Amino acid sequence: MIAFIAPGQGSQTPGMLAGWLRDPLLAERVRAWSEAADVDLVHLGTRASAAEVARTENTQPLLVAQGLLAHEEPSAEATLAAGHSVGEITAAACAGVLSPTDAVRLAAIRGRAMADACAAVPTSMAAVVGGDESDVLAAIAEHGLTAATFNGAGQIVAAGLTEDLRRLAAEPPPGSTVAPLKVAGAFHTRYMEPARRRLAAAAAVTPFRPPRGLLLSNADGEPVARPEMIRRRLVDQVVQPVRWDLCLLALGRIAPDVTVALPPSRTLANLVRRHLPGLFVMSVSTPGDLPRVRARLTAASRTRGATHAGL
Repeated sequence: MIAFIAPGQGSQTPGMLAGWLRDPLLAERVRAWSEAADVDLVHLGTRASAAEVARTENTQPLLVAQGLLAHEEPSAEATLAAGHSVGEITAAACAGVLSPTDAVRLAAIRGRAMADACAAVPTSMAAVVGGDESDVLAAIAEHGLTAATFNGAGQIVAAGLTEDLRRLAAEPPPGSTVAPLKVAGAFHTRYMEPARRRLAAAAAVTPFRPPRGLLLSNADGEPVARPEMIRRRLVDQVVQPVRWDLCLLALGRIAPDVTVALPPSRTLANLVRRHLPGLFVMSVSTPGDLPRVRARLTAASRTRGATHAGL
């Protein structure tokens, strides 16, 4: 089995599409996505500053676009796909649920809607690393915050009002450290409800198809197959916690032959390696990584075919 995992916000960098756009066919594809999404991905992915790239409304379609460029190039269908936060839109496209154009367009709508929601109230997020999970969750709740992301490997991201996050950082749970994150607001909390409504309206008129293979939901780490359920979960995810820890547990149970971390790949690849050291993980960062990945996927497909043939 081949798995593709797609990252969420936080791994973006200036010039992240530059290497991919040297291919005229890929450049044309990105221009078409830009038109559909009403965002200049060519500019954002090549010439934009770090501050411009980091803006939520720009980051989200950029991440989805880069992930899909990397996925389409190896010419391998995912037999399992999972994504972290907005990466779940990338995963849905990898699994054939969404067309690439619709995936980038929805990511742009999601990003703009979440940026607007962030501007309404001063909120943010902070990573709580280490400590006993029950103590961490209790401290987050005591400060009026939400456990918005469970990343596994002893990391939970708290989200809520900026002043409440400052108090949590001043009084961290025993054995833990609290590190503020450079994000626009409290993603995956009730503060994103206006964004959820806008994304729901866009998703309602977007075709969703049954997935090829397994598509893991980051709501609970379980496969989701019905298009209507996938649509609802992609929308509701904006206000609900990301359970990447449960996706990792599912990956461990399924034990794919190869897990390909789509770009920007470093953060997710490291989480998988730390949590599941027995899995074979390949990172895609640049187009130069694709021949190695393609060769490994071809070998895995041949091995699987030989096994099915009883050879």
